[in-house]
Amino acid sequence: MSADGRVFAVRTAFIRGVEAAPVTVEVSMSGGIPGIALVGMADSGVLEARGRIRCALRSAGYEIPRASITVNLAPGDMRKSGSGFDLPIAVAILAASHQIPADGLDGCLIVGELGLDGSVCPVRGEVAYQLLARDRALTLATAPSDAHVPLDGVACGTIAHIGALRLGVPRALGAPRAATACAEHGTEPDYADVIGQEVAKRGLAIAAAGGLGLLMVGSPGAGKSMLAERMTSILPTIDERERQEALCIHSVRGEPVEGLLAGRRPFRSPHHSISAAGLAGGGRPVAPGEISLAHGGVLYLDELAEFPSSVLQTLRQPMESGRIRIVRAEGAYTFPARFQLLAASNPCPCGHLGDREVACTCPPAAVERYRAKLSGPLADRIDLCIDVARPDPELIVRGAQGACSADLRAQVERGRAFSAWRTHRSRPAAEGSAEGIEGAVAAFGLDEGAGQTLVRIARTGKLTARGIVRVCRIARTVADMAESERVRREHVLEASMFRGRTADER
Repeated sequence: MSADGRVFAVRTAFIRGVEAAPVTVEVSMSGGIPGIALVGMADSGVLEARGRIRCALRSAGYEIPRASITVNLAPGDMRKSGSGFDLPIAVAILAASHQIPADGLDGCLIVGELGLDGSVCPVRGEVAYQLLARDRALTLATAPSDAHVPLDGVACGTIAHIGALRLGVPRALGAPRAATACAEHGTEPDYADVIGQEVAKRGLAIAAAGGLGLLMVGSPGAGKSMLAERMTSILPTIDERERQEALCIHSVRGEPVEGLLAGRRPFRSPHHSISAAGLAGGGRPVAPGEISLAHGGVLYLDELAEFPSSVLQTLRQPMESGRIRIVRAEGAYTFPARFQLLAASNPCPCGHLGDREVACTCPPAAVERYRAKLSGPLADRIDLCIDVARPDPELIVRGAQGACSADLRAQVERGRAFSAWRTHRSRPAAEGSAEGIEGAVAAFGLDEGAGQTLVRIARTGKLTARGIVRVCRIARTVADMAESERVRREHVLEASMFRGRTADER
């Protein structure tokens, strides 16, 4: 590579999925009809860079070389997308035509969109670009942004206008502005605001401690959404790895990151009209969906029965593997997808089945069809089912106090810590491999009284092996929260409370 006016190269990247893929911008200048030709599988958005670059160079006082300019985006076997190629192509043209110094360009990863006046605009995915720059020991040169997230071990600089490049790229770099957390962790919604739902709060704490899926069933206005929205306030602090992955996903999608910077886990609540691509990811170019945006946090599906079955089935694989893999003609994309699943639904189409005060008006056939939507392979992956009834009006008027988020979070952290200690100490067989009552007793540590109680519950409720294991999983979490090595009778009894009225005994 040389800067003799003929050939020059600059390092850049583009977003592919949730990662930044490295690209080399090669510029060749020769005699012929003046113009800029872009090769290297550039999509229509990248091809539009030619017009922006011409206007930006003219506005900044640079000369547009009167030569045939060929710009190659290598490697040529990947389709390129995005507007972040504007700045590196402009830098390569200016360096190749000797209008700016070429010193130090080999150590820079340059990404940015150009305005027609020569200003440099930020692009999505800055966190992904930072991770690539860190891996390749490069300095990231991009536009100033209020959403900049500083990462350890990453050298970053900003370029506000290409007019500053006359001194060379390294000298034109300014200090980035770091994004600030807009709220402290303690300002999250608190469970103390939810009155008269103590049993539901207990169920949510069990789900948080055991990483279990949870379905809330109740009449409209019972407080299901209020309970779900406060789930992140009782989950343990997000670890650094999950936080960095979540920051990268949100950055690629252009979502706000202030909550993550403040220490809050993501909470996503997509509408039931969402498409499969919107939930799981997809589109062109392929982008992460709501499942991945909930990585490290909570995915809440309100009105579960209203979601199309084909959309809900996309949850099955990521719930088990913690990631989602999307295969397209141009390649495969893997997105992180470890989340806490919460769902809510009415018990029937009118919402008043089982209500103490309002009679249900639905015919039996309609109720059966509605309940059928809450069953199937996805329901098998939801461990707890809670009945949420409307609270007593007197409690609301009196302003009764209940469990707050701090109390519930302490229970969750105690349960998770004890589970980690117990697992490290005994290294039992994987819980999910238990089959039947004997396997459940061996895997989950039920004592004799708990085993007998489980047998009675299984016979009375006609539980299948899968239903028995579900009760055992909940009981094991309850025992961990009580810091008990063995699952006792009272733990099994409490676990049996959370099978719910719509849980069929499969």
